[in-house]
Amino acid sequence: MTRRFLFVLGSSRSDGNTELLARRAAEQLPEGVEQQWIDLAAHPLPDFEDLRHDSDHVRPTRGNVALLLDATLAATDVVIVSPLYWYSVSAHVKRYLDYWSGWLRTPGVDFKATMAGRTLWGVTALAHEEQEVTDPLVGTLSNSAAYLRMRFGGVLLGNGSKPGDVLGDTEALARAKTFFAQDAPLARFPYETD
Repeated sequence: MTRRFLFVLGSSRSDGNTELLARRAAEQLPEGVEQQWIDLAAHPLPDFEDLRHDSDHVRPTRGNVALLLDATLAATDVVIVSPLYWYSVSAHVKRYLDYWSGWLRTPGVDFKATMAGRTLWGVTALAHEEQEVTDPLVGTLSNSAAYLRMRFGGVLLGNGSKPGDVLGDTEALARAKTFFAQDAPLARFPYETD
């Protein structure tokens, strides 16, 4: 399968530090690798309603839910591009991930089997010097990948608060040059052992 990257933009600010860092990393992808960028602020999802015990799910055929489902299923690599908001992913991204629960039960999609073996990545900017504060965000993505038996490429971290600050983070920009070239291991829950 030809690699196809889906960049899911979760910021409430366009062209923010997280998106700038993600675009720097994406510039390094080999020619011919497809990229699709979807801004969740421009393509908002309605609040997720958990119907798993109440009714049958139907595959969406139009609107933002259908757009994101189809793009997610078509991607070999899903990149969550979310600033660190209160030490985790943004509300836009959390809502998108909540939809994964519904897609697990959507007839004809076989979401879990389809996503198995694909790769989940993260990119985030934070306004904090200590990167350990991103542990909840990293855990959310890593555990989501583990549940679906996906690979997890980790999270590219950059520092920045004011617009454009991340472009002064030379270490993050250096990591961006090779971020998507690294081998992404199969995600595992923290309690799993060899």
